[in-house]
Amino acid sequence: MRLKPFLLICLLFVPGLMPGLSVAAEKTVYGLNEYAKLAGIDLEVAAKLDTGAKTASLSARDIKRFKRNGESWVRFYLAIDAAHSHPIERPLARVSKIKRRAGDYDPDEDKNYTARPVIALDICMGSALRSIEVNLTDRSAFQYPLLIGSEALKRFDALVDPSLKYAAGKPACAADAHTAE
Repeated sequence: MRLKPFLLICLLFVPGLMPGLSVAAEKTVYGLNEYAKLAGIDLEVAAKLDTGAKTASLSARDIKRFKRNGESWVRFYLAIDAAHSHPIERPLARVSKIKRRAGDYDPDEDKNYTARPVIALDICMGSALRSIEVNLTDRSAFQYPLLIGSEALKRFDALVDPSLKYAAGKPACAADAHTAE
């Protein structure tokens, strides 16, 4: 009888028999909050990793769309603190429709979503550098200027352990370590 529990435990660790374990072994464990370096902007911020949100959001203000050489672009300022007073310009990837929360719904507008500009941004967390889509909105009322949602977390091959904070440490991506997985 003692052999059965032992065999069961051994079988759990045989590759191929428990596919969830092998997938988990290939992922990186991140905490609820992580340091993220915004490559190209040369800024490090604290980010909240939120598996309940689909998209990533960056705190921005004075967001303006414009045309450059026939292409759609966006100009914005970071809404993080007073030190970020220079405009940032990036190509517009697309416009995202974000579902409004009950408190944000305006019956006069007859829309249950808000349109937000989306840009591609290279983000470094730990030693992983990924290009992700980030929508721009004023997050200055929130504690974290960057929210990383499930679509971006997939690109990082992330497992999020909400009991951890800053598990990946300070961003340490090599300049040539970019992967667009």
